[in-house]
Amino acid sequence: MYNVRKTAERACANTDKNEWKEHGSVWMRKEYWTELCDIWGAEKWNENSNKAKQNRAALPEANLHTSGSVSFATHKARLEVQLKRPPQFQELFDETHKKKGTNDYISENAREVAELYSRGMDERYGDDNQRPELDPDI
Repeated sequence: MYNVRKTAERACANTDKNEWKEHGSVWMRKEYWTELCDIWGAEKWNENSNKAKQNRAALPEANLHTSGSVSFATHKARLEVQLKRPPQFQELFDETHKKKGTNDYISENAREVAELYSRGMDERYGDDNQRPELDPDI
């Protein structure tokens, strides 16, 4: 959607989302595009967008992963085929937060999160083979 928005912005030479309504993508129904322009033009959207931009700038490491455009659901499905069982959350986290071909995390923050989660799971479940895929309370 980012690219579609940027294309409309360039076509109109304007950041006013109401001006974009006539410059939607060919693959999207016009009424959907118009509704999206209305949403993007709303004050609430701009407030949330600016807040998210500030958060990303303040903690750039917090958003790092190695997935690229591949969704986490796709990574999980691929891991399930590879492992012949549903992957544990830790395995999925490692798959998406370690440098390819190495055992190194992409950031110190990612390493700390992985270690804290692993320690929490060990403390709560020990070596139990029946531990859940994910425990959001840890």
